[in-house]
Amino acid sequence: MKPIKVIKVWIDDVAVYIQTSEGEIKSEQFNDYVRLRYATQAQRANFDYDNIGIHWIEIDEDLSFEGFFDKDNEPEKPEFYKLFKSVSEINVSSVARRMGIPQSVMASYMCGAKKPSESRKAEIEKMLHQIGRELLAIKLTS
Repeated sequence: MKPIKVIKVWIDDVAVYIQTSEGEIKSEQFNDYVRLRYATQAQRANFDYDNIGIHWIEIDEDLSFEGFFDKDNEPEKPEFYKLFKSVSEINVSSVARRMGIPQSVMASYMCGAKKPSESRKAEIEKMLHQIGRELLAIKLTS
């Protein structure tokens, strides 16, 4: 697939749309993404985008531009996408900050634009386990 140059991104009540430099318009339905489905309209409108996709920092959601195309041949979702989407309470941006990794790098792992090294995978796993231990240590008192 040749590089996708997006010149415009916008939303309405049900979807996010992109327009390419070649005039193609594609959309993704909010209902197909749990975090976007339950986000307020203000949260949905609070996005930015770069050359690989759209990012909603507040709700920790990312959509790659490639995902808007070729739905019939859509590849398996990357491992990190599945992980962070399966446990929506884990905020990818927060994990990246705690690790000192740019959020954009974690987003590229999520969308499959980059693949983390085995040592980076181990670092991320270690951080997730640390967060789990911190949660287990919580004691609520009356």
